[in-house]
Amino acid sequence: MFSYFLKGLAMSAGLIMAIGAQNAHVLRAGLRRQHVVLTVLACIVCEALLIMSGVTGIGGLIQQYPWLLILAKWGGAACMIFYGVRAWRAVFHAQAMDVSQIPALPARSQALGSVLAVTLLNPHVYLDTVILLGAIASQQPGDGPYWFAAGAITNALLWFSCLGFAAHLLAPAFARPRAWQYLEAVTGSVMLLMALNLLTE
Repeated sequence: MFSYFLKGLAMSAGLIMAIGAQNAHVLRAGLRRQHVVLTVLACIVCEALLIMSGVTGIGGLIQQYPWLLILAKWGGAACMIFYGVRAWRAVFHAQAMDVSQIPALPARSQALGSVLAVTLLNPHVYLDTVILLGAIASQQPGDGPYWFAAGAITNALLWFSCLGFAAHLLAPAFARPRAWQYLEAVTGSVMLLMALNLLTE
């Protein structure tokens, strides 16, 4: 069962590492040390709910209809390839993050609204967590889907916590574009390798 946990951890890690609106928002909050606990907690709860909805709902539906599983498999691989290529393209266009231009958030309600907006209004989050992870989880036998989900949720907990609470330590490094280039290169490589793994299963 632990192998399913590790698989969920790894698959979620590959998806969540991509620098998008949500990760950039958490990183900015951490760099400015502003509403970090609220921001990180909101991201973790949203990810957990979306992952579980995929495992218990969409994942089960896909399991009942094999053609949906095939569609999800190829669609998921195409999505990973897209993210991988996009990350590698960003390697050659990476820029420093100028946190001094980000306005302060005067209230917790606005901070919560901001993180929920960048998380739930992004259509990719549903593709990644509900559709893709749900479909992959449904392929695991027995209690495998729930161990897979536990691994994916654990990754969200670790990733957002590290991103938010350790971000201020990275402020000097991310003032330089090369730091973003390295991160995008790692992200792109992981995504392409995971696409290959999905297609060869």
